Amino acid sequence: MQYISHYESPLGSILLAADDTGLTGLWFEGQKYFALHLDKEHEEKEVPLFETAKHWLDIYFSGREPDFSVPLHFTGTAFQNEVWAILCTIPYGNTMTYGEIAGKIAAKKGLPHMSAQAVGGAVGHNPISIIVPCHRVVGTNGSLTGYAGGIDKKVKLLTLEKTDMSSFSVPKKGSAL
Repeated sequence: MQYISHYESPLGSILLAADDTGLTGLWFEGQKYFALHLDKEHEEKEVPLFETAKHWLDIYFSGREPDFSVPLHFTGTAFQNEVWAILCTIPYGNTMTYGEIAGKIAAKKGLPHMSAQAVGGAVGHNPISIIVPCHRVVGTNGSLTGYAGGIDKKVKLLTLEKTDMSSFSVPKKGSAL
């Protein structure tokens, strides 16, 4: 059984989802792929995990790095779960490129290369925004592409983390917006 709860962030309303294992979703209302992996049968209920997640978010949105983790339950494909686990290793206030993530997976599997586009697809479908920090992934050329919550939110999240934004650019057009 999945449970849902709501959180009002400085960047807009957030829907949280969890099961008995961990947090399964954290979406900005109306974002791309909103509640994609939410079971049709779910219940709005304040389970203890939501208290932990909301406390984490309160600390995060106050401009500080939370010093504890929230139990997570990845429900994607094996490849998506592998990418999402790498996202969790990107330090607060830092970024990583899609290509760097692809390189990590290729090295782990003993492959000469891995598609950065495939990684981008997995990053884009991350159902646990912010806590699984897909907003910290950037294009090789410094482009702030592809954030399901919107590029404006990506910029605000990175700025909140005091990320050095001097080498980044916002795309003016294209499918990455």
